[in-house]
Amino acid sequence: MLLLDERIWLLFKRHWPQTLTYWSVFFSFGLCIAFLGPTILDLRCQTQSTLQQITWVFVSQQFFVLVGSSVGGLFKKTLKSSLLALFSCTLIISLVFAVIPLCHHVILLSIAMGLAGKAMGVIDTIANLQLVKLYQKDSAIFLQALHFFTGLGALVSPLVADPFLAEDSCVLGANLTTNSSSPRNLQHLRSTLAGHGAALHTTSHFHLYTDGVVVTRVSYAFWIMALINLPVPAAVLALMSHERLLPCSRSSPRLLDADSNRSPTGDTDQGHGSVFSCCNPAKLRDRPATFFIIHALGGAILFITDGIIGSYAGFVYTYAVSPPLLMGHKMAGCLDSIFWAAITVGRLASMYLSYRYTAPKLLIVSLVGVILVQCLLLIFYTSSVFLFIGTCVLGLCISSVFPSVLAFTEDILEYKGCATTVLVTSASTGEMLLQLLVGSVIHSQGSYSFLLCGTVASLIGFCLFLLLLYIQNIHRSQHTDLSQCTDMKEKPKTGDS
Repeated sequence: MLLLDERIWLLFKRHWPQTLTYWSVFFSFGLCIAFLGPTILDLRCQTQSTLQQITWVFVSQQFFVLVGSSVGGLFKKTLKSSLLALFSCTLIISLVFAVIPLCHHVILLSIAMGLAGKAMGVIDTIANLQLVKLYQKDSAIFLQALHFFTGLGALVSPLVADPFLAEDSCVLGANLTTNSSSPRNLQHLRSTLAGHGAALHTTSHFHLYTDGVVVTRVSYAFWIMALINLPVPAAVLALMSHERLLPCSRSSPRLLDADSNRSPTGDTDQGHGSVFSCCNPAKLRDRPATFFIIHALGGAILFITDGIIGSYAGFVYTYAVSPPLLMGHKMAGCLDSIFWAAITVGRLASMYLSYRYTAPKLLIVSLVGVILVQCLLLIFYTSSVFLFIGTCVLGLCISSVFPSVLAFTEDILEYKGCATTVLVTSASTGEMLLQLLVGSVIHSQGSYSFLLCGTVASLIGFCLFLLLLYIQNIHRSQHTDLSQCTDMKEKPKTGDS
């Protein structure tokens, strides 16, 4: 019998072109996640808009990520349609990066970011669906690697953008002199605007010029990111050629490849599709109640945990520079980078842990760790040192939750439900809505409520996971009883023959 790591390696060698391609498209996804926060003030100058107007670009991106996640499953009917969608979306991301410097009005910029958001959502759904479909019960380790590439992209884009960001006002007033905005204030604004759920409330007292001479070099950053991303659609195109799905291919797809994309039951789409097609009454008929509860609980857990990631990354800076910490702007600005770096390292480590331990064990440790860190942050709320330590540990603990929940839920449902589409859509919804909610609470109740919201959310997420474990046992016992009844009915027919 092969050792587990040897079996995983053999699986990877069998599917390495598809796997590497899906990992690379998630690098594109990560590039789009993190670039907007650091560059938002330069984009404000480029569009000569107010702070309140430019923050709606965040809303456009987040909303269309949700839309893309919801409809992404529609492209999964065949391998060809999936790869065509991934090729189109990754190419759109490169084109959006190239076109952003040409958007001199905030409406045009919002449209461009909406297109990028839609592409991100489709990528999120399809890449997760295809990896689950390829590896099924062994998908956990490959999903961890997939989301590692998200963190890698999220680390790269701010590093590319940083040398080209304006250190002073990038719109000169009518007298061609810089306004009163110092580099320190601009850094503070950039970090504050990263928490776009609260930006609509907290930026009204800042005044920056909208009319004058625009002096910004951020265009070079976007053109560099467009070039960095170009190999990704090329990789998708190469995979389509490898699978003989291009019109210029000399023969039809290989029979073995076509069969490998079928489920064991012969159903080519395994019940997956868009969120709306998942509600098809014909597909839901005769399903037990636990089938629907498992979808709902898995989605709720990711709604909470992805919401925690989004809100923590968005508002940890705001919390750090507010009383009682009153941390310096430069030091506080490092917290977001540390958090994303910890998530990336955590997902890298989870690639090993996910085949050493089962998904439920990893999730229990991760969710308990998130609760403990949030509680300790509440207790040591006056310690700047512990805020850095807690940010790092929180990122490590929460990093593996999404891929683990996805693999675990699909395994419970035996890859016959709409779990991936529902979970990805729920995660996108939580990331958008919880940021808005936490931002509103911070604005009305003060910065300490940021930690309180995170602690309450993590407790709710853990309770939902315990409920999921309980429902899982009921669902599997019902499935076992049903299988036994079916076998008993078939036995007499076998004896008669």
